[in-house]
Amino acid sequence: MLGKIFLSQGKDIVKLLERCGMMDCKSVSTLMELNFKKLCGSAVRPELTNPSEYRQLVGALMFLVNSRPEICFVVNTLNQFMVETHHIHWIAAKNLARYLHGTINYGLRYTTEDLRLHGYIDADWAGSVVDCKSTSGCCFSLGFASISWVSRRQKSISLSTVKAEYIAPSMACCKVVWLRKLFSELFEHVLDTTVIYCDNQSGIRLSEYPCSTTAPSTLILGTISFGIWYSGEQ
Repeated sequence: MLGKIFLSQGKDIVKLLERCGMMDCKSVSTLMELNFKKLCGSAVRPELTNPSEYRQLVGALMFLVNSRPEICFVVNTLNQFMVETHHIHWIAAKNLARYLHGTINYGLRYTTEDLRLHGYIDADWAGSVVDCKSTSGCCFSLGFASISWVSRRQKSISLSTVKAEYIAPSMACCKVVWLRKLFSELFEHVLDTTVIYCDNQSGIRLSEYPCSTTAPSTLILGTISFGIWYSGEQ
């Protein structure tokens, strides 16, 4: 269709399911079990007898992230257990495959309408039970579909939810700089003000006072360089 493009990896998902013998499996509506994060930090037994199958499955799932941003966090979590793989990790990987079985036709649809760059950020505080580090996540959309997304564990341990939340905008601002420069070089067009949405009130308040001594310098530079509007504060 003129002015529209749809990206999907449905054929790759079918090949993955056929290789795992899961074409006739029962689909699920959730990507990961709620109690899986708690089990990640404990010494869950038994260990997987053939971890190479798990590594092959996770490797294939990593390839599918190219058009399925919603599985990014789960694949990132599964990728942390390539060495010491337990049976619970294999179950979680197959659960994600069952989710993909029910969403084979999902993908990204890009149009030429509303070419504005938006960002969405979030973070979980001390989400890792292994080292108590938080995970930052951000997603950027150009119009109605995502063009860039990342889920990354923070390098430092945050002692409060506020610190965990304002590290995420800092990472997002760095990503915005790169995306805007890339768009300008490819299309010779300057985008409008980039809007980044955040759902944490403490992070919003901290961004309003960048001269605070507790705010990191990277966040101060990011909030000064861009006109960042936060959800609920426009």
